[in-house]
Formats: sequence, C-alpha cells, structure tokens
Amino acid sequence: MHRGTGLESVVVIADDHPLFRDALKHAIENLLPGCSCPTAGDLDSVCELLGTLDSADLVLLDLAMPGVSGFSGLISVRAEFPEVPVIVVSATEDPGTIKKCLDLGASGFIPKSSGSELITDGIRSVLAGEIYVPPYVDLDGEGDTETDQLIRKLQSLTPQQTRVLSMLGKGLLNKQIAYELGVSEATVKAHVSAILLKLDADSRTQAVIIMNKIGSSFAPDEPASV
Repeated sequence: MHRGTGLESVVVIADDHPLFRDALKHAIENLLPGCSCPTAGDLDSVCELLGTLDSADLVLLDLAMPGVSGFSGLISVRAEFPEVPVIVVSATEDPGTIKKCLDLGASGFIPKSSGSELITDGIRSVLAGEIYVPPYVDLDGEGDTETDQLIRKLQSLTPQQTRVLSMLGKGLLNKQIAYELGVSEATVKAHVSAILLKLDADSRTQAVIIMNKIGSSFAPDEPASV
C-alpha cells in the first residue's frame, strides 16, 4: 500500500449520490495530489471494485446505499477486505450510530454535514493509522443495549467466520461459499457450526436474523446537501 503518500494512493468512494461523491473526491485530491479515487454506488459494486484492485488505502463508505441494510455494508466490507481501513460517511451522526460503526471495525466516522476541513482531518488521521471521530462527538455514556450485546457476539467471530456469515446473509449455499473462499465444503460447514455456537443461534436463518437485527437499529436520515 501507499498509505498517506498521495501519489499512487487509492481511496475508494462508496456513495450512491454523485454530488457527494464529487465533494469527497475533491477533498481527497486536495489532501493527496495524484491519488486515484474510484467510485461505487452500491454494495455489490464496492465489493467488486475492491476485488479487482491490487490494493486500496482506504474506503469511504456510506451506510445508506442500494444493497445495504443498516450496518450490513460495513460488516460485509470489513469481512471480505479486512486489510483495508474503512471510514463511514453518513448523514446519521448520533453517538450511538458512531459507536456501533467503530465496534464493527470502522477506523473512523465522518458526518455528511462536515466541512472540507473536517473531512480531510478524518482522512489524514485514518491514513496515519489512527481512529477518527469528530472532536465534538462524545461517545461516553452510551448504554449497553441489545444491539451492543449482538455486536459483541459478532466480534467473537474470526475474520473468516464473519465472511461466511456475510455470505449466508446473501443467500449463498455452502458449495457457493466454498468456491468463493477457495476452501472445502467441510471447512464451510465447520465455520457455520462455529458461527451458530458463538451467536447462540439454532440455524443459519437465525444467525442471519441476528446479523440483520443490528441493521434494524439503524434508521438512515436523508442525505445532507453538498
């Protein structure tokens, strides 16, 4: 990777609103001259794009895109591309949502209402290996909710188990998951068994429901104007 160097850096912008994509791209190009900024407007396109790139230094990910339910996009990207840091960029900016994003593996959170200075501060911090939250956001005092408990269960999964769960959520069969991951069906079955045990789920369907419950706690706002 070329993290933070600008030249030959790759920052993926995942947002379905062209105007906001352009605003992010402008902020990135000012911060990292020569940076490549490929874009995607839905979850499938994001994952396909990341799969074709030799490397990416950062993903800027909207929580509310086609193919995404709540935090499912973040869960999927973190599961399939754990080596790429993700900054969530969202119009929903309450402390509870921000905390859940960080708990689910995001390296930072930038509200869509942010000005260019705060956007560049967030990108610069994450490229430097830091966790970024806007300075005015207070994450202390967030209660221990049911969603927090579910997130802790998800955090107990290994990266490969999280990938398998994400693929179960897409409706893939064991043999399809085995093909995608390059492993045997027996290995997939072992992962599924471990997932059910860690999530206290009785079936594949219940495991997916548990994952989707996290998304049901998220109600996206209308996109901020840019």
